[in-house]
This record gives sequence, C-alpha cells and structure tokens, in this order.
Amino acid sequence: MSSELPKRILTSIVLVAIVLNCLFISNYAWLVLLIIVSLISWFEFFNLTIKVYKNFFLKLILSLLNFSVLFLFAYSAYKVRNEAGELIILFILLVCISSDVGGYVVGKNVGGKKLTKISPNKTISGSIGSFLFSLFPIGIYALLANTTNIDSFKFALEKEVIVGCLIISLISQVGDLIISYFKRLAKVKDTGNILPGHGGMLDRIDGIIFTIIIIPFLDKIIFWII
Repeated sequence: MSSELPKRILTSIVLVAIVLNCLFISNYAWLVLLIIVSLISWFEFFNLTIKVYKNFFLKLILSLLNFSVLFLFAYSAYKVRNEAGELIILFILLVCISSDVGGYVVGKNVGGKKLTKISPNKTISGSIGSFLFSLFPIGIYALLANTTNIDSFKFALEKEVIVGCLIISLISQVGDLIISYFKRLAKVKDTGNILPGHGGMLDRIDGIIFTIIIIPFLDKIIFWII
C-alpha cells in the first residue's frame, strides 16, 4: 500500500492539472478531454463485459448501452460548462470527489454492517460518510462567498443547494455500485491500469458519469423532493 501511495498522489496531481486546464481553457479543450475519457471508459467497460458474458448479442447490447450512457455524459458535461460555466462543473466534481473520499474514510475507520453484497467493501457507515462529506464543498464555497458577496453566501446555505449535494452524492454512490457489480462479475479489482495507483479511468469517474447526466434535470428533482 505504501508503495502505491506516491503513484496515487502523483497521478492525482496530473489528473487535476489536466482537468482544470481543459475546463478553463476553452470549450474545445473541454470537449476533447470528454471524448478521450469517454472512449477509454467505453473500452474498459467492454473489456469487463467480454470477461463475463459469452453471448454476442448481449455483449453488443451492453456495448451500445454503455456508448449511449457515455455519450450522454460527454454531451451533458459539455452543455453544462457551456451554459452554466466552469465553476459549476468544478463544484459538481468537488461534491463527487468529497462524497467518494467520505465513503472511503468513514467506511475504513468506522466499518460496520455491509451496505450490499454487490461491493463487500462498502458499508452503511461509509455511505453515510459519503452524504456528509458531499456537503463540505458548500462550506468551502460559503466561506469564500462570505468574504466577497453576502448574497452568494446566503445562496450557498439554501436548502436547495444542500439537497442538491445530497442527490449528487446518492447518484455518485449508485454509479459506483453499478460498476462495482460488473467488476465483481468479471472478478477483477480495477477496470484497467491506465492510471498508476488508481486503476482504470472508469474506476475514477464511475460515479461522476451518472451524476453529470442528471445535472440538467437536478432543479426539477430538487423541486419535486422539496
């Protein structure tokens, strides 16, 4: 584990640098990154399916379904950046990452009852940790907004924003479980090895994919809940 830590840290730094540069440079750079990430993720998922299923038509259907999901992911991510701006995308990514970190930290240290048989390492406490940690970006935003704009500070503390973060965490966890299910069927730990210390591309964005897809509908979902 200790030998993997430097790799994980270095890879994380490189990934953050690439994402931030593409996100803030231009729509074109952002679109190119989305296409590359989607193609790699499609290939990794395809490799999972061929390890699990022998039926050609079933593999074809899953491949087409996977392609459709990743197309929606790339389209939604591009559309949200183009219409709502880079900071919204950044905030969403921070919520997803915080949710993932919360699940790992709390689940690892608290443990307890397993959440599901799909992924034995995931616990109920970890899921709760994911929900709690997903609210951290709101606190960061509120602290920054409080020093610049009181209206932005009030916005950050509105219940709609809090509910939105919890929904993002939920979708992110569901996405993670879906990919974990296929990895379990394929009897592999990671979807690939393209990212040193992290595994595959799909391992890193499984929750983000489904989250980004529902973002255009998030306002309606929040309105329905509240």
